[in-house]
Amino acid sequence: MARYTGPVCRLCRRDGTKLFLKGAKCFSEKCPVEKRNFPPGQHGQSKKQKKVVGYGLQLREKQKAKRIYFTLETQFRAYYKKASNRTGVTGELLLQQLETRLDNVTYRLGFAMSRRQARQLVRHGHIQVNGRKVNIPSFQCKVGDEIAIREGSKALIILEESKNFASGQHAVQWLDINRDNLSGKVLALPKREDVNLPVNEQLIVELYSK
Repeated sequence: MARYTGPVCRLCRRDGTKLFLKGAKCFSEKCPVEKRNFPPGQHGQSKKQKKVVGYGLQLREKQKAKRIYFTLETQFRAYYKKASNRTGVTGELLLQQLETRLDNVTYRLGFAMSRRQARQLVRHGHIQVNGRKVNIPSFQCKVGDEIAIREGSKALIILEESKNFASGQHAVQWLDINRDNLSGKVLALPKREDVNLPVNEQLIVELYSK
C-alpha cells in the first residue's frame, strides 16, 4: 500500500506546526519544529515563504488531517462522503470518524505514544475489541465497545513506556480508561471540543464540496 514511511518530523516542518506524530519527542526541546522552524530541504531556510490562501490553504488543512491520522486519499474521501450524507455538521462528523478509528482510540487510551505506534500495535494483533482480536487500524469503534491489550501482549516494554507518557497527558472525556488493566471503553462519540488538534475541518469541507 502506498503509505508514507519517511521521517515524520519533516511533515511537521513542512506544515509549520506540530502534528504530534512522534510521541514524547513532540513535547521535548528536541522537536525539530522548535529547533528548525522552517521547511525541510536545501532551500527551506533561505527561500521566502509565500502566504497560502484559498485552495492552497484548504489543501493544506486536508493534508494535515491525513498525516495526523495516517490515512490515504481514497480512504479520507470516503470518510468525507459518509459524513456529508449524515445529518449534522459535516466537518465535526468527519473528525468523529477519524477519532473513532481503532488505531486512534488505542493512542487516546494511552497504549501508545503516537498514532503511528498505535497503528503498529493494532496491525501486530496486540489489541482486542469486545474480547476478540482486531488487527484493522481503520476499524470503527462504537459506543460501548471495550478495547484492551491482549493478555499475551501485556508484558511489552512499549506499553510501560506509553503508560508513563500518557500519565502526563490530559485524559479524553469520551473514553473510560483503566491504565492498570490496560483496557478502556468508549463512553460516547467525541465532540469537536474533544479533538485538540491544529486542523480547521471547515476548510476541508469547502475543498471537497467544490
